[in-house]
Amino acid sequence: MNKTQTELPTDTWITATWEEYIQIIEDPSYEKAKVYYHNGGLRIEMSPLGSDHSNDHVLVVAAITLFTVTKSITLTGKDNCTYSKTGCQATQPDLSYYIGENADVVPWGTSMVNLDIYPPPNLVIEVANTSLADDKGEKRLLYETMNVAEYWIIDVQKVEIIAFAIANGGSQRINQSQVLPGLAISLLQEALQRSRQENQAQVYTWLFSQFQ
Repeated sequence: MNKTQTELPTDTWITATWEEYIQIIEDPSYEKAKVYYHNGGLRIEMSPLGSDHSNDHVLVVAAITLFTVTKSITLTGKDNCTYSKTGCQATQPDLSYYIGENADVVPWGTSMVNLDIYPPPNLVIEVANTSLADDKGEKRLLYETMNVAEYWIIDVQKVEIIAFAIANGGSQRINQSQVLPGLAISLLQEALQRSRQENQAQVYTWLFSQFQ
């Protein structure tokens, strides 16, 4: 039976073939889903994103934008972009960035980013409200396999940022970004903490003063 004709479990990994992954992403009923594929496993995320998740998502985008503008770092950010390597990997992170010499590597007119053609993004960010365990586990392994240079997890509930540098198929916790030199993870974490008491404009003003 075609898996897309049955009710598939969501927010968990199930065994699936690459062909079944393709069927799911082409199925209109999964148009709003985030779909991941790794090591013969498929994960579908369809949970509605709440206010807290959305606020942290927007704040991190603004913080990175402010930092790169003040430091004259070139980059291109992507929101919920799909990346796939035929037959083995597919991911749809909350945020991803091509930085420096890779800023313009993916041309306009590209739909899903084919990793058989283009390099992976330098930085991938997952905003975790209900998906923290998976973001720290299987997705982290997926981004290690993809050779993403840096991976951040925004823990919405603990107001914490867990950042990893990835190299040689493994990952290691970092306190300073390596793809955005000079950016302390603790500063971004403080911005998130401030956002629980201040509106975003106030937080952006404070961040801008820190970056100058």
